[in-house]
Amino acid sequence: MSPGPSFVVVSRIAVAGERTDGLAAAIGMGIGGFIFATIAVAGLTALLVQVAWLDIFLRIAGGAYLLWIGIKIWRGAHEPVEIAGDASARAGSFWRALRRALLVQLANPKTAIFYASMFAAMLPASPPLWMLLVLPPLLFLNEFAWYAIVAFAFSANRPRSAYLSTKHWIDRAAGAVVGALGLKLMWEGMAAARRGFAG
Repeated sequence: MSPGPSFVVVSRIAVAGERTDGLAAAIGMGIGGFIFATIAVAGLTALLVQVAWLDIFLRIAGGAYLLWIGIKIWRGAHEPVEIAGDASARAGSFWRALRRALLVQLANPKTAIFYASMFAAMLPASPPLWMLLVLPPLLFLNEFAWYAIVAFAFSANRPRSAYLSTKHWIDRAAGAVVGALGLKLMWEGMAAARRGFAG
């Protein structure tokens, strides 16, 4: 629930689009959580821990994607928002919102490592198969429920009006936050690479 690039992107989609766009973004976040939980359950996060170059590559690539998203948000800050009631004018916006949210979620491989460490700490040493099968859908529901709340809150009239009246500054701030998080992820990846070469 701590604000990060996922929160920024979902809230911005919900405010700038329709409520269904925000819910699509919440579904995208849920799918990303499902994928990361599946990776964690499969034990593939151990690969990220053991194969240093793969973790470094994913951090740098994920950070670069977040930086790109941040730059796009920043550069689009001066562009007016079209909130159209015409369904044809918004054709495909549901899938665009879902895809964008999913890619933002997947751009941070630390989420998979977080899930893996949480599972390692809380699951029994030899968890039953049913528990391993239930975890990914539960993580989907967890991610979706939280971001659906965010989408509903930010697609209401008052937050939308506040956004539209201060869009330039909010988008600049959102772009800066997402870009900074991308740079931080890239910096961590490059620092890990330097340590690897030094070792």
